[in-house]
Amino acid sequence: MQLIETVNALTHNGVMAMLSAGISRAEEMGQPQCIVVVDGSGEVLGEIRMTGAKFLSRKSALAKARTAASTGAETTAIPEPVRLQVAAATGGAVTALPGGLPILYRGSVIGGIGVGSGSGEQDIAVGRAMLAALG
Repeated sequence: MQLIETVNALTHNGVMAMLSAGISRAEEMGQPQCIVVVDGSGEVLGEIRMTGAKFLSRKSALAKARTAASTGAETTAIPEPVRLQVAAATGGAVTALPGGLPILYRGSVIGGIGVGSGSGEQDIAVGRAMLAALG
């Protein structure tokens, strides 16, 4: 019986690299964003509300990051017919809004990214730039 498990985890350097890449991409687009990075259990590792980003978008960015970390898939993967029910059942903790991406490493979910304040396409583009920063 195994009592201790070795897990992969993001370091603070990884989180900072991702935030920096996200900020750079958002600035290139001219769209300030709220960006949240969580670990595999949904705990916040880093976040920023860029100057000019909508303050309520921080809440949706957190929900997106936690949803992606919990499901291991992009938030848009939640099936259309159950989106409203899942959101209601979780008090808004789970969302299908675009901009939530899982952070995968060697086949395991080690975290999630949530981006909000732009269009869905902009949010996803910033998230993808963040993932690319991890190599």
